[in-house]
Amino acid sequence: MEKIKNVSINELHDFRNHPFKVETNVELCELMKSIEEEGVLVPLLVRTNPYGDGYEVVSGHRRKEAAKWAGETEVPVVIRELDDDQAVVAMVDSNLHRENLKPSEKAFAYRMKLEAMKHQGKKVSAEDITLAQVEPRFAQKEQGDVVSGTMRSNELLAKQAGESVAQIKRYIRLTNLIPKILDMVDQGKIAFTVAVELSYLKEEEQYELHAIMDLEQCTPSLSQACRLKVMSQHGTLDMDAICMVLEEEKPNQREQIKLRADSLAKYFPEDYTTKQKTDLIEQLLKEWYEKQEYSKQESLGSSMGRSR
Repeated sequence: MEKIKNVSINELHDFRNHPFKVETNVELCELMKSIEEEGVLVPLLVRTNPYGDGYEVVSGHRRKEAAKWAGETEVPVVIRELDDDQAVVAMVDSNLHRENLKPSEKAFAYRMKLEAMKHQGKKVSAEDITLAQVEPRFAQKEQGDVVSGTMRSNELLAKQAGESVAQIKRYIRLTNLIPKILDMVDQGKIAFTVAVELSYLKEEEQYELHAIMDLEQCTPSLSQACRLKVMSQHGTLDMDAICMVLEEEKPNQREQIKLRADSLAKYFPEDYTTKQKTDLIEQLLKEWYEKQEYSKQESLGSSMGRSR
């Protein structure tokens, strides 16, 4: 039976290649205040550190960090002997439920877990595995693409994560992005669908793309990203080609004038639709423009007459 024991924080080491970021934000401050008042209520899950002394944290990195902030020197832990694959699955499963996960966090978490599941068996029983399980997985011998009563690792991961297999693949594609572009995805500067297409660019091409985006302060649209991908596959993508594609005007870059609907409402009949209002504004502007042009022509004619 597993027991809970207190362990010095100095003996705890972060999980190697941990994909989830522990950020200093409001949530971490609130967790710190809670620990100051009540201590660490949920023990951390750890395993004997396979890379040195102490223990490796499988689940509870935020609690460990908050406890350090709160001045704690020890935290309660559950020590469980897990192999590398079991530890990866447990680490990912304990974090995927968190809100506001960044695309990069999901991307590397999905990749790590899928690789671990494949190590444990190419075919695994859906009945024998639950989202939080960390026991060894035994697989049937593969005899084709589909085996009765079993499912592929990527299908099982999709089922557990509540995503489609295709969406899992899209997230994992993001792990092919260079860090600078991946950061732009996390910051919302590049859309997810655009990032997936950019992930097919070679590393050198991605660095060139980032340099141009940084210089021109622009990002590609989905159609532009698709074109960059095709050009890369054909071996015709260089900095000149990237500049040519990015210099094209995108629909969302065209200058727009916004008018408050409530400030104009008194000028239209109550039953006017948005289209009718737009059409009327355009018509009135057209008439105004034609009147201005007519006035210019008259003034020009008068000036020429006087000069004679």
